[in-house]
Amino acid sequence: MPELAPGLFYFPEYLSPEAQAELRDNVRDVVRAAPLFQPTMPRTGTPFSVRMTNAGSLGWVSDQRSGYRYQATHPETGDHWPDIPEIALKAWDELGHYPAPPEACLINFYSAQAKMGLHQDRDEQDLDAPVVSLSLGDTAIFRWGGTTRGGKTFSLKLHSGDALVLSGSARLAFHGIDRLMPGSSSLLAQGGRLNLTLRRVTVPK
Repeated sequence: MPELAPGLFYFPEYLSPEAQAELRDNVRDVVRAAPLFQPTMPRTGTPFSVRMTNAGSLGWVSDQRSGYRYQATHPETGDHWPDIPEIALKAWDELGHYPAPPEACLINFYSAQAKMGLHQDRDEQDLDAPVVSLSLGDTAIFRWGGTTRGGKTFSLKLHSGDALVLSGSARLAFHGIDRLMPGSSSLLAQGGRLNLTLRRVTVPK
């Protein structure tokens, strides 16, 4: 269990090939119920390069009108989000070590050219809870730094089946995806990468 930085834990090959295939199929079921959508930046309306969906009682969305937020329904269909896959819930229990369950599982789909700029996950009320991340598909170059912009950053290749946990002093670390390595995995028939991030949104009572 390498600790890349205080509170940032890396679990290579956490998911077996069989578990990866099962979770991939679970995600397909989620997408059938809650289709992928393309969020936009709050101020500019610029589309993200990733498409996304959610599972759980709450889902993360973003648009120019109302900004970053969590809500209980899909922004396009109006339907409630489907349940979080059991494999993902197991990862939360095994890796997150938090007494309350996750409420949101954000699922990002990266096509070959997609990326994610350095950002903090800070839209949750409960910042004591970790963020648990699972990777499926093509390898991605993950970049992280400290809790302020402009400092030194580090990079790591995230392979299919790898897991990350952002907790403690790394919970608000800036992080992102620089690029994908197309063709590095055969898990997704059309290529690309799926990233699942499990989050607790509200403070447990």
